[in-house]
Amino acid sequence: MKIVLFANTDWYLYNFRRSLALALRDAGHQLLLLSPPGPYGEKLQALGLRWEPLPMERRSLNPLREIGLLRHLVRVLRRERPALVHGFTIKCAVYGSLAARMAGVPARVNAVAGMGYVFTSSDLKARLLRPVVRGLLRLALDGESARLILQNSDDIALFEKAGLIDPARIRLIRGSGVDCARFTQRSGVRAAGPLRVLLAARLLWDKGLQEYVTAARQLLTEGRAIHFLLAGDPDPGNPAAVPESTVQFWVNEGLMTWLGHVDDMVGLLSSADVVVLPSYREGLPKTLIEAAACGLPLITADVPGCREVVTDGVDGLLVPVRDGDALADAIRRLQDDPALARRLGEAARMKAHAEFDEQIVVRRTVDVYRELCGPVAVPVLKVDASRGGAVLSPSPSGRGLG
Repeated sequence: MKIVLFANTDWYLYNFRRSLALALRDAGHQLLLLSPPGPYGEKLQALGLRWEPLPMERRSLNPLREIGLLRHLVRVLRRERPALVHGFTIKCAVYGSLAARMAGVPARVNAVAGMGYVFTSSDLKARLLRPVVRGLLRLALDGESARLILQNSDDIALFEKAGLIDPARIRLIRGSGVDCARFTQRSGVRAAGPLRVLLAARLLWDKGLQEYVTAARQLLTEGRAIHFLLAGDPDPGNPAAVPESTVQFWVNEGLMTWLGHVDDMVGLLSSADVVVLPSYREGLPKTLIEAAACGLPLITADVPGCREVVTDGVDGLLVPVRDGDALADAIRRLQDDPALARRLGEAARMKAHAEFDEQIVVRRTVDVYRELCGPVAVPVLKVDASRGGAVLSPSPSGRGLG
């Protein structure tokens, strides 16, 4: 079976859907990955995956450019004749589904991680775009041959309330999964020193950076031995982007160390003691799940997506959204109570293995494909540690997915 995976960045495909792509490829399927050009396309190709760049701009509102993108997608899908198109993010869901319909693709799957800027922002641009995007989503998600994958129950309720899709066609798959064979607990005891608190996210105000700064400033003013780390790249195309000059100002103030983009998340997490994500809303935050798999205590905001990962007082701490003082209180609490931090971290690790392992996500995604593509043999999952990912093996019948 031929499958097309379509995302708005090659970075997303590599970091969030690599295991799914390898699993499908190794099960014998023909696979094409589509995204705008970027440095991760070559990395996907180095894994033996077929990837093509698209003339797509994430934030473009130019009608001629957007029509050109849609026409390009239709040409690609008519050339490839896939059985199924799987789009990620709202824009890819809309364009991928419309192009698939025009090209006669039999099945459409869309995965939306969070509601996105148009639905969560209160600025004028978002409010103007909202009814247009809502109408396009209704059109894109309609039909018996379509399925929508959402990552948390709050988003399901929002899509149902907005009347964007028949609830019977929604499937809940919690996140993109984490390779629990790679993200493991730190071996041995970390050398004595300041508590190392990490926020790893794109540099967006919506990720709670202002609250992180507020907490850091408050705790450091108290004279506490805490080293605040910030990992992530600027996202200048995003309306919620934090200017690089602002981040540099925080660094110069002595509030934190900015690490920029970090490829080695395993190594970074092994050096951290606490991971925080005071985000305003998420689909299902992979950073928290990776940290949980490493047995680290988590602090996050009590918002959709984040509270799917953390149960307050059980496997982490929840704080009110947009509340830097509460974030400071939670960090202070874990520094003052190492036994609590260890207990929360161990519970988080067990939850990550039980609920968020990438093998679970791959299997459930394939189940959605099977709904649309007819009765096929159930694939068998195994772990290929040499590639750091789940592999979908053909069933004993040798038929794989179909």
